[in-house]
Formats: sequence, structure tokens, C-alpha cells
Amino acid sequence: MKDNNITVMIVDDHVLLREGLKQILDLEKDIDVIEQAGDGEEAVEKALEYSPDVILLDINMPKMNGIEVLRRFKDLGILSKVIMLTIHDDREYLFETIKIGANGYILKDSDADSLIKAIRDVNNGKTYIQPSVASMLIEEINSKEKEVNGDLLKIEALTKREYEVLTLVAEGLNNREIAERLFISEKTVKNHVSNIFKKIDVNDRIQAAIFAYKNNIKKI
Repeated sequence: MKDNNITVMIVDDHVLLREGLKQILDLEKDIDVIEQAGDGEEAVEKALEYSPDVILLDINMPKMNGIEVLRRFKDLGILSKVIMLTIHDDREYLFETIKIGANGYILKDSDADSLIKAIRDVNNGKTYIQPSVASMLIEEINSKEKEVNGDLLKIEALTKREYEVLTLVAEGLNNREIAERLFISEKTVKNHVSNIFKKIDVNDRIQAAIFAYKNNIKKI
């Protein structure tokens, strides 16, 4: 192993996939696979011990999934660059890894040239997003934006009183407690709650509370 070579750790719970990736990378003169891990906990331990330049990290794994592992890396101050290994069905998970701070994204069925370019790019401080993954991420971002915009329209449809009642529902108050807090009748509260459920498209108080938390709805 040359001192200036890129050191890589492969993290995936499928042995055959790890070995296949290792064989591909072993053909490159400037890349050395120094370690492998089969689950999330092992990945964290070996990342701390070996400090590879680049970690190829699967999203779906036992013990700790790739999102949890990536978050743990950040918490522990691990400086290795991380490329997420993904499949098409991982789109929503990928969106989460963007927020945490992965350095690259590549599909498991990618060709060898794409994988090697990804490793070299992230090692040089760049971000690598495979084009097909980029289109997946754009779709997911657009979907998130539509969801947020839809929620905003629902919130705008609430009257000031309904908004106030929703904040109290989110606090866990029942109809009687809300009535006492707002100095209105319990029947009036019941009508407000019914209207709120229709406007924000939920079926019960738990869903209403989740909607409130998700959209950061607070007391007026």
C-alpha cells in the first residue's frame, strides 16, 4: 500500500457485494481497500480504528442502518468521506442523508468507472451524485415541497380560533380542558376539533398533534 493511496472501507451486510466491490477497487493502483464491515456497529468501530479516507456505506443494514451510522460518524467527529450505496427504493432515506452530510451517492448496480470516479472525487473534496440518483433526489425534493405547500394551505384554511384549539390538542388537552382554557363551551370545542380534522385531513387527535409538531404550530 502506497502512502498517498486512497484508503477505502466497504460497509454492507452482503458479503458477496463487498467482495465484488473489493475486487473492482483492487485493480486501481491509487485505491486500497483496507477494511470491510458487515453491520452498522462494526462500521463505527472500524472507522474509529482505521480512519479510512473514504467509506462506502450501505443504507439498509442490521443493528444500525446507514443513516444512523452516518449520524454517529458526525457525532464522533470521524473525518472519513462517506459515499452512500443505495438502490432505487431508498429515495426517502437518501433525502435524510443529504441533511446529515454525506459526500456522495451511487447506485449499487453502477458501473465500475462511476464507482471509481465517485471515490476519487469525494477524496478530493468534491461531492459526487450519480446522475440517476440526482434525478431521484430531485423527485423527492419536489415531493417534499409539495407536501409542505399542501400543509401550508391547510394551516391557512384554519380560523384563528381553530388554530388556537389545534395548539391545545397538540399539548394533549381534552375537549373539557380546552373549553376551560378558552372560556368556551365543550360543545363548541367539539365542533372546532371536528372542523380542524376535516381541514388538515386527519382522523384523530394523535394525527392532529403530529401535524402540529411537523409544521411547528405553536400558541398564538
